[in-house]
Amino acid sequence: MATAAQSLYELPSPLAWFREFLKEELAPYPGRAALVARMTLAATIVMIICMTFRIPYAFQGAVFALLISRESPRTTLQSAGTIFLSTGLGAAYMLIGARFFVSVPVLHFLWIIGSFLLAFYALSVITNYAAASTFVIMIAVGVPLWDRHVSAETNVEDTLWVLLAASIGVVVTAAAELAFANRRPGDDIVLPVGKQLGAVESLLGCYAEGRPVDNATSEKVIRLGALGTSTLRLALRRSDYSPQYKAQMSVVVALVGRLVDIAATLTQLRFEPSEIDQKQLRKLAATVAIIRADLVNRHIPTSIRFSPDDKPTPRVPVLREMQNTVSLIPQAFAGSRSTDEYLAGSDEMSRPKLVAADAFVNPEHLQFALKGCFAASACYILYNAVDWPGISTAVTTCLLTALSSIGASRQKQILRLAGAVVGGFVIGMGSQVFILPYFDTIAGFTVLFILVTGLASWFMTSSPRLSYFGLQLALAFYLINLQEFAMQTSLSIARDRVVGILVGLFMMWLVFDQLWGASAGAEMKRMFVSNLRLLAQSAREPIPGREKTWHSYSLRETINNGFDKVRALADGVLFEFGPSRQQDLALRSRIRQSQPQLRALFVTRLALLKYRLPLPGFELPEAVQVAQQEFDDQLAGMLDGIANRLEGKAPEEEMDKFEESFERLERTTQTYCSEGQCETFLSLSRKIEYLAISFEEKI
Repeated sequence: MATAAQSLYELPSPLAWFREFLKEELAPYPGRAALVARMTLAATIVMIICMTFRIPYAFQGAVFALLISRESPRTTLQSAGTIFLSTGLGAAYMLIGARFFVSVPVLHFLWIIGSFLLAFYALSVITNYAAASTFVIMIAVGVPLWDRHVSAETNVEDTLWVLLAASIGVVVTAAAELAFANRRPGDDIVLPVGKQLGAVESLLGCYAEGRPVDNATSEKVIRLGALGTSTLRLALRRSDYSPQYKAQMSVVVALVGRLVDIAATLTQLRFEPSEIDQKQLRKLAATVAIIRADLVNRHIPTSIRFSPDDKPTPRVPVLREMQNTVSLIPQAFAGSRSTDEYLAGSDEMSRPKLVAADAFVNPEHLQFALKGCFAASACYILYNAVDWPGISTAVTTCLLTALSSIGASRQKQILRLAGAVVGGFVIGMGSQVFILPYFDTIAGFTVLFILVTGLASWFMTSSPRLSYFGLQLALAFYLINLQEFAMQTSLSIARDRVVGILVGLFMMWLVFDQLWGASAGAEMKRMFVSNLRLLAQSAREPIPGREKTWHSYSLRETINNGFDKVRALADGVLFEFGPSRQQDLALRSRIRQSQPQLRALFVTRLALLKYRLPLPGFELPEAVQVAQQEFDDQLAGMLDGIANRLEGKAPEEEMDKFEESFERLERTTQTYCSEGQCETFLSLSRKIEYLAISFEEKI
């Protein structure tokens, strides 16, 4: 089924497509202007402090003001200590490492390479985004410092200056966020979801009342569909909410995004709903309103099932699909009592960790670290081989670019290159030639800085399809004008830094996209199949025992991250061209339609975890345990069969066996459980059967 976002690539003219793309990406949405204002304010304050007190390396603090995620006040306060700790650890690592390795050339070289590997690995496995970015940037700036042929005292002093600039950026950004904070935990996720549901509710209300849809309602739905769910998914990934809350809200975000896509498609259709259709549209709108109110008020939405007898007429072809999607939203909270319970993270196993649970079992972390280390090391060897230390920004660029490289596809390197050219050559060097010579006070530079930072921040608050352009624009401008505490007047220095940025981007493109890269379509399919196999593995586990329990916990973290990667890669498919484009787009459509069911299946399986272990109070009769084991094995076999089918292998027919295993589980439960004893268990199992069958039909 086509969506509003997918319709972009069907435009006849590439130039018209690009104009429409920019129009939708740069259009204002609720909260965007306020977010840009806070980002610009924090970066500007950092710049003024560093310029006033002659603090070098101010670019580091200014970049922090843009990179640190804007979360709830609770999250900001909780992460402040972690940010300072990681900043100090980064500086301590550089000072201690230099003490032991800087005087011996061979050891110094190996230490540098090892530092690159550590930085990229930390970036991949540290769950706190601000902590990871702080530590990585400390290494990015510290390595070129300790490569200079100056006294050790000078290097120590400059390292401490870097630490001070970073600390200023963190403190100013946290203070600015707290000063303007008026939200509760979870508002950064719940409120945007509520706005999406509200737009769908308004659209359905128009159709239910038989009146034309006004332009404002139609444009709002289409714009929300084009914006997608990437911003919400990024906020969830960077937050320190409990894994249970992240998993549940990831399902809700995916389902609501799917609902908005269908609603956007509905606006492009011309139809006259019958009285039966209007009645069902009215009921659907009321249901969406109830779900929206429950989510905003932190209540668990009640279960919803539309009657199969109320079949929509062919006049509204997507109505049944919308009903199915809406009915899945409450199932994301299967077995839950309160969303506040998971926001608080009261469960010991659900408390957020600094390091990802799959840090030492998921090979993708090490693969990412090795590729990033290779790119940064190549830049390091290159600028030392040609004796051009001015382009050492290549290493910094590799590490800073990697902050947004996880799961990236090829078109993102184009955005980074365009951002470097615009921010470095056009704005950075252009301002040195035509603007800065006429300014002799910090006030004039502040005006220029606010304009550039505001422009970069507006791009950064777009979806990931465009946000990397804003980050690279700001980075290039800051590296030219905020390296020292004075205005930079030498074009040769600016030239060297921009060339270094381009070299770093080239190396990242070469390593990540050419030597070990694959198209977004191929990676999307591979990751989707991998998620199916991991889900099948999780269905066969766990068995009682703490070690196995922790393994299951790390496995579910890998699966949850895999869902986000599939969605991010699906966004990248729209921007890749070639002979397989139409096939990739068709596969993308099927995956986007079926992934919400798969996410809901995953979360419902988590709710059954307490019965499978079994935890105290959730013990099942032995006969029911055996039937549950068989049901889980058949579910795993069905998921493996779908994965085989997607890979072109001949799968065994597992659907009939799966349905039969559920019937046996249902009979066994009713026989060996007293009335009400296993009601929740059977209800969750029934949801899994429904979701699995629905998923198999879609894919």
